[in-house]
Amino acid sequence: MRGAEDGEVPVGAVVVRDNRILGRGHNRTEATHDPTAHAEILAIGAAGEALGDWRLTGADLYVTLEPCAMCAGAIQLGRLRRVVFGPRDPKFGGCVSVLNVLDQARLNHQVEQVEGILAEESRFVLRRFFRELRRQGREVAAVDPFPDDVAP
Repeated sequence: MRGAEDGEVPVGAVVVRDNRILGRGHNRTEATHDPTAHAEILAIGAAGEALGDWRLTGADLYVTLEPCAMCAGAIQLGRLRRVVFGPRDPKFGGCVSVLNVLDQARLNHQVEQVEGILAEESRFVLRRFFRELRRQGREVAAVDPFPDDVAP
């Protein structure tokens, strides 16, 4: 998956509206030294740039892992119609696992959520990535979403 070769957690995202890709992103936090350079943030930003508008009404975000609270906030603020994600992130999930940022009736915009799409495939890629980092002797426990799933 894109970014893994550069030591980035292999998460990718794409924003689509009317069967047209508006923006893509993959994690770039290591390369940019920016904690906000998540795949979702980059894809949402690219979509806004493509449309010339920060309002992404009617657009859907597809992402390989449950978005964190920061990304869920950007999804809500960008007024996306729907977020579709793979596995839940039990450490940082901002949609259902740890927090539920998108399902707040008091917010002025509601975002549909679909989870579990290609979850096993995404989980496999993430497990493989963190297993390789462990093999290299790198400490990853703080960020690995599936540490209990990794075989020795």
